Amino acid sequence: MIDRKEFMQEMQLRKHIRKAIKAVQHQRGNKEKQQLQEERHLRTVIQQLIKESGPGTSTKTIMGTLLNEADPAVAADAVHSNTGINALEDLFKNTNLLSILRKGYKSLTTRKKTDPRKGPTKQRTSYMNHILSAVGLSMEVEASRHDAPSEEEALQEDINIDIGRPEDNPAFIDVEKREPTEDEEVEEFSLAGHDKTGRNKAYTDYKNVEKNIITAFDDLDDPQDRSMFKDYLLTNLKLYFERFEEELRTDLPTPDIETPEGAEEAHGDVGEELGLQEEINADMNEIVEWLLLNATK
Repeated sequence: MIDRKEFMQEMQLRKHIRKAIKAVQHQRGNKEKQQLQEERHLRTVIQQLIKESGPGTSTKTIMGTLLNEADPAVAADAVHSNTGINALEDLFKNTNLLSILRKGYKSLTTRKKTDPRKGPTKQRTSYMNHILSAVGLSMEVEASRHDAPSEEEALQEDINIDIGRPEDNPAFIDVEKREPTEDEEVEEFSLAGHDKTGRNKAYTDYKNVEKNIITAFDDLDDPQDRSMFKDYLLTNLKLYFERFEEELRTDLPTPDIETPEGAEEAHGDVGEELGLQEEINADMNEIVEWLLLNATK
């Protein structure tokens, strides 16, 4: 019969082995997820290169461009064939746009009973849709301003034309116009049927990034450049939100539930052997290595 001291030592050893197995399995899972993310990103880059290069471009040319962009020394000076895309890349690299959206999106972790069991929560879906909608609306407003006639053209058009109310004339400066309240701005920002927590976070974050987006867009005068900037901005933001969701699935820890004190002794080793045998799916060398590295922790 095993005495109490030996029994407790064996139970402690099993506990450490289980912890090592879970750690190794978690590391393997993270490696697989990281590899999947890298493969998806590579496919996106290749598709973008094919679209930019146009029909008839050889595979050798596309692969050469891909290898050049993979080289940090070359990537620093790499440019695209469209000024709008260059401006967008500069926006992503040299502003806090992506960092703010990543932090805001990944902060919405509450999963309600009405949410889907997997994938984005209603809060995160609301956040993403409000950001994409706001970006699209901002681009439309700025594009219409760019396409508006010049002052001379507008003046020429207004000759012998009844302009109606002063408010209808874009040249009229209404100093008595009341500025909307924040509640009214939020309401105008809202999309019907979406979670309000996600909306509120999106509203706050978009106020912090809108100026950078508009500034980059306004620097472009060519209609094609502006069109490419807008299309690629919306497409890439959606792809980045998908990446944030994948990162979130990897980042969220699995809760470590401790066995209640006394339960091991009360139940003895019934099922312990079977349970331990079923869990040892990892390489024994990895388990031993983990135990040695964490022996003093």
